[in-house]
Amino acid sequence: MKPFRFQQFDIQQNADVFRVGTDAVLLGSLANVFEAKKVLEVGTGTGIISLMIAQRNPEAQILAIDINSEAVNISQTNFINSPFFDRIKSQLQDLKNFDTEEKFDLIISNPPYFEINSSEKDILARQRLELNFSDLVKKSSQLLSENGLFTVIIPIGSEKEFNQICFNNNLFLQRKVSIKGIKTSEPKRLVLEYSFTKSETVIENFVIEKSPRVYSDEYLELTKDFHQFNKKLL
Repeated sequence: MKPFRFQQFDIQQNADVFRVGTDAVLLGSLANVFEAKKVLEVGTGTGIISLMIAQRNPEAQILAIDINSEAVNISQTNFINSPFFDRIKSQLQDLKNFDTEEKFDLIISNPPYFEINSSEKDILARQRLELNFSDLVKKSSQLLSENGLFTVIIPIGSEKEFNQICFNNNLFLQRKVSIKGIKTSEPKRLVLEYSFTKSETVIENFVIEKSPRVYSDEYLELTKDFHQFNKKLL
């Protein structure tokens, strides 16, 4: 499988690990990463989100974990071959059993969001088989530093459930970015940021394409330091 090339790093891919997708690029680009010195990515896959964070924040030390050994192998290869190899590492780890005294300033995840079903495609990455929302939120609340951020991208239909789980774990919504695929469509994804501090939620809207197969100006601006393309989709 051909690597996915960004401006400062390449992403090697294979059929056993969830490939580079728009959700990961959006999360890696939109997340507030600038105050984070210690970062934990849960379910790293190819490592794209961690690499984007490393590029955006030169001070960040990043631990990327995954339950899939193939993902750990390929992400570690991508990390080693990047300019950020000394600040980022991959580890085979189930979040539910992750035992550490360390606290993280940013915990970030593109979690499995489908209910368990009969599909055989990317089961661990797509279905809540090994990691459900409750486990993700509960453990993240234990590992998050006092002023840290917990950031995810989820389908818009899961917002109410996810917010309630976070509230039950003393995590409060700080920022919500509603994402439309095309300007005329309904939002399908949300980037959500939580912390232990209660405050008014910042609401933002984001459009990926202004017309079919033509990126919006805001998407081009957001990803200008990563993607290698012009306004038309490749």
